[in-house]
Amino acid sequence: MTSPPTGVFVPVPTFFKPASATETLQPAIDVETQVAHSVHLAKNGIRGLVLLGSTGEAVHMSRQERFDLLAGVRKGLNDAGFPDYPIMAGALVDNVEEVLEWLRDFEKAGAQWGLVLAPGYFGAVADQQNIREWYTVVADNSPIPILVYNYPGVTNNVMVTPETYRILARHPNIVGCKMSHGNVSHHVQVSLDPDIDHTKFRVYSGFGQQLGPIVFFGAAGVIDGLAAIYPKTVSRLMDLAEKRPIESNVLQEVQELQYAVSSAEEYVGKYGIIGIKEAVQRVLGMGTLEGGRLPLKGKLPEGEWEKWQEVLGRMQEIEESL
Repeated sequence: MTSPPTGVFVPVPTFFKPASATETLQPAIDVETQVAHSVHLAKNGIRGLVLLGSTGEAVHMSRQERFDLLAGVRKGLNDAGFPDYPIMAGALVDNVEEVLEWLRDFEKAGAQWGLVLAPGYFGAVADQQNIREWYTVVADNSPIPILVYNYPGVTNNVMVTPETYRILARHPNIVGCKMSHGNVSHHVQVSLDPDIDHTKFRVYSGFGQQLGPIVFFGAAGVIDGLAAIYPKTVSRLMDLAEKRPIESNVLQEVQELQYAVSSAEEYVGKYGIIGIKEAVQRVLGMGTLEGGRLPLKGKLPEGEWEKWQEVLGRMQEIEESL
């Protein structure tokens, strides 16, 4: 099975139309804006997208909405001259049959990979053997290759261990992982494990503030929310971090960029999806200032955006210089 490329992927937020523009209980999906944002990212150094992940609010969408959004973005990218552009799609449910339903839909809609969240409803009692068996059943039956998605913040603190990654990496239909947690040791252990074929099993972090440190030690890249706003800057950091050998002047630029990125990631960490959407609207002019669907409806507190202008202004200056 084909593995995803190295580099920066963006876990794109799902855009919804203003509540005033729809008569449904929740704002309707805005495929047109979704396509425009995706094409912007593709044109500015981003090597792939994650649609319908945690940032994409897939759990707030119907099956048909998920399909329409993914199929619409695939068509939009094709029409814009990006055929076969890399797309992962997030499967965020615990029931094996339902996960496979999502994955079959993703294949039909045009995704190449499924990013499958670790089962976490009963996370407190889920042992590693059962997690491995769960992923094996999914991978055995998935029509597209999958990646293991470990996000303890939404799975009752389930932590997939390095040993579990090593075992799952042997499966022909499991081609990587995303670790959305701060345990850099796990990233490094899995990225450097001599028993893992790293040309086939890719390791991504969910945090851009870890980009330089983990890529230096073999990780494939990041799936990073900040890059939805400043794609050229995060992509430049990735491009330099994977250069070998790395010259002293390049290392200095990596350090400067990593400082800027890590500082700005504090904004993403504090405000999450609502903050990402507000920044995309303010910086790129896409979307609305109404946030997402309940319970993520809303915007930043009054005056809060202005407090971040030193940090985000630094990112904007770098973005405009590239």
